[in-house]
Amino acid sequence: MTREVFIAHVEREQEALRSFLLALCCGKKDDADDIAQDALVKAYLASAGYQDKGRFRSWLFKIAHNTFLNHKASMRTMANIEEARTVASSFSADSSFQHQDLYLALSTLPPKERSAITLFYLTGYSIKEIAAITETSEDAVKKQLSRGRDRLREELTPRPPLG
Repeated sequence: MTREVFIAHVEREQEALRSFLLALCCGKKDDADDIAQDALVKAYLASAGYQDKGRFRSWLFKIAHNTFLNHKASMRTMANIEEARTVASSFSADSSFQHQDLYLALSTLPPKERSAITLFYLTGYSIKEIAAITETSEDAVKKQLSRGRDRLREELTPRPPLG
């Protein structure tokens, strides 16, 4: 793939990639941008081996997902949504962010569950496609989706006040 073709593909997929990584990073734009930059460098370096079969987005998301997993050691998973709110407010989170509660709830999920939920619900990939992107079995993806949905439901369901 030539440099020009690579740039054209990236320009076409850039917004989808940013949305995907922003969701994986729970709304943390700086983290998402760092991972996107790393992923694009890795993709460019690997572009000679890319075989154009109309699947550039899946190929790029696979690289981005693996880059995210490599960065996950520096990203802390929150115990619950209240802890996530506390941490977010101490770092002056953008309180007007449209999906802040969802991103806070996503931050409580382990990275693999967060990836499955993000790819399925926010990006629209099928279970088979997610399995290919994340290099896992379809059964594993189904389990990750089920566990992730259960945890998100628990985190996002309002709790009655104590007392």
